[in-house]
Amino acid sequence: MIKKGFIATILISLFMAAPALAHTPLCSCWDEGDGTITCEGGFSDGSSAQGVVMYVNEKNGKTLFKGQMNEFSEFSFKKPSQSYTVIFDAGEGHKVEVNGEEIVE
Repeated sequence: MIKKGFIATILISLFMAAPALAHTPLCSCWDEGDGTITCEGGFSDGSSAQGVVMYVNEKNGKTLFKGQMNEFSEFSFKKPSQSYTVIFDAGEGHKVEVNGEEIVE
């Protein structure tokens, strides 16, 4: 026979884990072909990324551009001539890094 306390512990654990799994950050970027890069972001639960801070950093960590996702959860910037990384920064545990070398038309 299963004890009521054990079942309650399992149910509480499942309910506490669900929010953590439902809010995964997502970000993809592409080259527009006109010298600009556009990134689109959001969350796995369908939440908007409006206002999420975006960084474009050189490989050494120096920030080239800083901005925010707009009302359409998009962020555009001039394509850097040097190697770079795009960082979608929605806070601790909610960051996505996109290597500039992977961004293509």
